[in-house]
Amino acid sequence: MTTNNQPISIGVLTSGGDSPGMNPAVRSVVRTALNMGARVFAIYEGYKGMVAGKGFIKPMTWSSVGGILQQGGTEIGSARCEEFRERNGRLQAAHNLINHDIDRLVVIGGDGSLTGANIFRQEWPGLLAELVAQGKISQVQANTHPVLHLVGLVGSIDNDMFGTDMTIGADTALHRIIEAVDAINATAASHQRTFVIEVMGRHCGYLALMSAVAAGANWVLIPESPPESDDWEQKMCDTLRAGRLIGRRNSIVIVAEGAQDRHGKAITSGYVKKVIEERIHEDTRVTILGHVQRGGSPSAFERYMSTMVAQAAVKEILAATVDSEPQLIGIQDHTVTRAPLMACVAQTHQVADLIKAQDYEAAMALRGGSFAETYRTFRTLTRAQPRKPQPEQRQLRLAIMHSGGPAPGMNTAVRVAVRLGLDKGHTILAIRNGFRGLIEGNISEMEWMSVTNWMGRGGAELGTNRYCPKPQDLPKIAARLTAHQIDGLLLIGGWTAYNGAHLLFKERASYPAFNIPIICLPATINNNLPGTEYSIGADTALNSIVEDVDKIKQSAVASQRCFVVEVMGHDCGYLALMSGIATGAERVYLPEEGVTLADLEADVTNLREGFKQGKRLGLLIRSERVDPYYTTPFMCAVLEKEGGDLFDVRQAILGHVQQGGNPSPYDRIQATRLATRAMQLFDEPHREKAAPALVVGLQRGQLATTNVADVPSLTEQGVERPLNQWWLSLRPLARMMAQYQEPV
Repeated sequence: MTTNNQPISIGVLTSGGDSPGMNPAVRSVVRTALNMGARVFAIYEGYKGMVAGKGFIKPMTWSSVGGILQQGGTEIGSARCEEFRERNGRLQAAHNLINHDIDRLVVIGGDGSLTGANIFRQEWPGLLAELVAQGKISQVQANTHPVLHLVGLVGSIDNDMFGTDMTIGADTALHRIIEAVDAINATAASHQRTFVIEVMGRHCGYLALMSAVAAGANWVLIPESPPESDDWEQKMCDTLRAGRLIGRRNSIVIVAEGAQDRHGKAITSGYVKKVIEERIHEDTRVTILGHVQRGGSPSAFERYMSTMVAQAAVKEILAATVDSEPQLIGIQDHTVTRAPLMACVAQTHQVADLIKAQDYEAAMALRGGSFAETYRTFRTLTRAQPRKPQPEQRQLRLAIMHSGGPAPGMNTAVRVAVRLGLDKGHTILAIRNGFRGLIEGNISEMEWMSVTNWMGRGGAELGTNRYCPKPQDLPKIAARLTAHQIDGLLLIGGWTAYNGAHLLFKERASYPAFNIPIICLPATINNNLPGTEYSIGADTALNSIVEDVDKIKQSAVASQRCFVVEVMGHDCGYLALMSGIATGAERVYLPEEGVTLADLEADVTNLREGFKQGKRLGLLIRSERVDPYYTTPFMCAVLEKEGGDLFDVRQAILGHVQQGGNPSPYDRIQATRLATRAMQLFDEPHREKAAPALVVGLQRGQLATTNVADVPSLTEQGVERPLNQWWLSLRPLARMMAQYQEPV
C-alpha cells in the first residue's frame, strides 16, 4: 500500500506494563502490514525508544517476528519515559518518526499509554511546524505527513478498559492466578488452613471476581462492590466458620489490590489475615501473587484474540484519512469491535472516579450486566448452607446428568446447578453414568457439600458415556422419571445429550412423563453444537493442544523437522483452525474444506522452498476427520518422500489428552454462566401442556436459548456440526499469518 508513490510506513510499540499476548499482537501487526504492502517499524522500549530514535526504531521483516508467538512479555520492550511527558521529548519523538516516514502508529498499552499517544497526535501539526522552523525537517516532509494516525490496542492484564470485552493479557493472567490458587487449595486442605490471596487489578475487580468464581473461593473483596456492612469482618468470619463446621477443610479469600470498604478505606490482605486470626483463630497465610500474574506463555485465547485485533488495527490505520478519529480496536465475544479511543479512555476513568466518590452502584453498572450477575452468583455459591425455602417458593425435584464424551467444565456446571437449585429450595437428583444410569435407576439425591471442590476438577464426577436412548428404552426412562417424581431434567453434554433430549421431546405424546422442562447445556471439546457459539470444554482442549504443540515446535526447530499434528473435532475443524492460529501453523486441514492431492502438492512445494531458504521447522495441523483416505500417516509419508534431504517428517496424534486436565478459567466461568441461566429457566413459569425443551448457549457473548425442536434444522445434513460456524471467517487470517504473499 502506497501514498504519493511511497510505501506507507507504520510504527508499532508496546508501552506500560507488559502483558502476555503483546508478542502475538506485534507479530500480527508486522505480518498484516507486510502482506498489505506497507513498511512496518518496531519502536523498541516504547516511548523511550521513540524519543531516543537511532537504533530503537527498526524495520521489520517477516522473519523478524518468527518464534515470538508463544513468548510471554514483549519482545520489543517497554519502559517508562519521563521525557515523553514533556513537549521537548515529544518534539524529538516526532523528529525521529518523520526521519523514518512514519505517520501511523499502532500503540499496544493501557489507558495511560493510549492517552499519551493521543496527546502526541493532537500536538503533531504544531510539533512539525516547530521542527520546520528549527530547520530539522523540510516543509515538504511536514506536508507529506500532516496528520499522525493512531489506533490503540489495550494491553493490560486488569481487563479494565471500555471498548473491549477482554484486554490483551487478562485471560493469561487468570490462568496464572487459577494455577496458583488450585495449588494453594491443595496445601490449604492438607493443613486445614485459610489462605488470603491478593491479586492485581487496581480499580478493577475483574481478576479477583473471576478467579474467585473459577477457583471456588469462599470470599472475595473487589473495589466496585465493597462489603455492604460496616461490620463486614464479622460476616466474613461467620461464613468461614460455618463452612468449617459442615466439614470444609480449607478456606480461600481473594482480595483485589484496590479493595476498600464503603468509606474508601483500603482493605489489605494483611488486614484480612489479622481479622481471621483474631476472630476465629484459624491458621491463616497470605500469598501476594504479584508479577507472576503478568508472566508466562500466553493462553490459546490470548494468542488468537491478539492476532485478530492486531490485524484489524492494521487495516483500520491503513484506511485512515485526514479526518479519521483515533480508534480503539477491541473484541466482543469473538467479534472485532471499533470505538472512539478517547471515549473509551474517558469511560474507563469514570469507573475509577465513581469508586473514589463511593458511588458503587454506578460503578458496578458500568462494569456491565454479566459482571454484576457473576458477582450475585458467586455470593450464593459461597454460602455455607442453602437458604431456607420460603413458603411461596415452588419446590421442584430436578435431575442432572451428563451425556456424551467427557469435557472439562462438566463438574463446574454440576456444582453451580446443584447449589443454585438447593438455594431455591429444590431437591436436586444426580443421575449417574448418563442415559444408561437413568435407565438402570442410578439416581441419588445431592446435598450442598456433595459438590465441594468440584469447581476446578476435570472429568465428569457423575459419569458419562455416549449411549443414546433407543425407542425400546423409552418406557423405562418414563418409569424412572415418574418413580422419582422428576419435574425437570438438565442434560450437560454434546451430541448424545442433544439427540436424547430431542427424542424425549418428540415422544411426549406417547409418554407424558417427558413433558417436563428439559434443558441442554452444551459441553464438548469439539465446539460443534448448534444453538451456541461456544461449548464447555473447548477452551481447555485448545490450551492443551497449544501446550503440546509448543513442545513439538521446540523439537522440530532442533532437528529441521516437519510435524503433522492430528487433533480431535469429529466433523468440526474448530480445534484445528484455532490451534493453528495460536501456534503459527503453516497449514491447517479442516473437515469443512477437505483435502486434495493438489493441496498436498502445493504444501510440499511451500515447505521445500521454505527449508531451502533457511526455514527450521514445519507445522501442519490436521483435524481427525478431514478425509478418510488422506490420513495422517499417509500425509506424513508423502511429505517425507518429497522432503528429501531438506527435512524429515514426524506425526503427533494428540488423542484423548485433549479431553483431560482441569478446566481452564474460561471454561469454569462460562460453565457458571450457562448453569446459572439453566437453573433460572426451571423457575420460569410455563404451560403444563408445553413444557420447554431448550438449549442454553452463548451467542455473540450473550446468553441465549434455542428450542430443542429446532436443532435438526440448524445442523448440517449428514455431519455433526452447525450450519453456521462463526470461526470459519478466521480462515483468511490463518493463511495470512502463515504465508507471506507479495502484495498485488
